[in-house]
Amino acid sequence: MKIRPALSADAQGMSQALDEIFAAGLRKSAGDPDWVLAHYIVQEHRIACSVAENEQGRILGFQSLRHAVKGNPYGVSEGWGIIGTHVSPHAARQGVGSALFQATMQAARTFGLRNIDATIGEANGMGLAYYEAMGFRTYRSQEGLISKLYRIDPMTR
Repeated sequence: MKIRPALSADAQGMSQALDEIFAAGLRKSAGDPDWVLAHYIVQEHRIACSVAENEQGRILGFQSLRHAVKGNPYGVSEGWGIIGTHVSPHAARQGVGSALFQATMQAARTFGLRNIDATIGEANGMGLAYYEAMGFRTYRSQEGLISKLYRIDPMTR
């Protein structure tokens, strides 16, 4: 498995991963390549977006990190990071999420983030367990959603 920054040419493979997650009932919507490009690859407040690919170049999953600006649609505190993790069910339990998180943490530290929000659907047990295993802890909940917080130790920068 290779972890690398997402490129515009990855939009189709990332879209396919989202479609697989949607088909498995783990996501409320799919995302076509144009949507993926706009929301993850060239997103205005993007800090990083990494993909995990296998030896054949198939996208197994991806993780995005964006900067929370004032008035962001997620209600995340200004200056925090907002993370999103998307791993195809065909690649579950293969270390994809952990490998992506290492790349994301490097980008977060370089950017100078202190806090990262992950907001997950309360019915997404796999997503909640993943973020808990990565060190995120619940700090708020709203109807149908649980928000988890990862605090970055400034001494590890």
